[in-house]
Amino acid sequence: MSPDQTLPLIAFAAVAMVTPGATTTLATASGAHFGFRRSLPFMIGVAIGLVGMAVAAAAGLAGLLLAMPSLELAMKLAGSVYLLWLAVKIGRSGPPHLNKSIARPTSFLGALWIQLQNPKGWAVTLAAAASFGELTRNAEELAALLGAVFGVLGLLSLMLWCVAGLLLARLLRHDWQWRILNIALALALAASILTMWR
Repeated sequence: MSPDQTLPLIAFAAVAMVTPGATTTLATASGAHFGFRRSLPFMIGVAIGLVGMAVAAAAGLAGLLLAMPSLELAMKLAGSVYLLWLAVKIGRSGPPHLNKSIARPTSFLGALWIQLQNPKGWAVTLAAAASFGELTRNAEELAALLGAVFGVLGLLSLMLWCVAGLLLARLLRHDWQWRILNIALALALAASILTMWR
């Protein structure tokens, strides 16, 4: 497999990862409220979750979810409740206090859970497995390729959104500006829940 053959996959994954969704919204909010360094466990958790999804998609785990609709429904319900709870927390938060150690960003395990029930992540990795399977000779190679591409590009995208949030924290000076941003981020996160139920 030549680098030229993987360019379409890289382009597909890059566009899919950088577009707004639940995890990019959370990365922006985390960067704004906690800074880049304290947001790293969240970003790494999401990226590792994305690697797991890509590997599972390449291995054909999607068939299990299709065969067990109750499992898919349970994941959607639990994920919706958790994301709604996070949206309320973001919407009610005030200006960031980047130097405080009291407030805590979403943990590594929390981020991993968010990503594993993220329908956008499943849709994108399943589509990639179906569309780019011919690039490799077997499921193991496809899993390694998809895992590497989605893991790296997912982490880079989250870092970009986190830095955007951090820049917002430096630009916004008044409480009313933060109220507007927090409500906007909370609404964007809540709206992303609707994509689970299409």
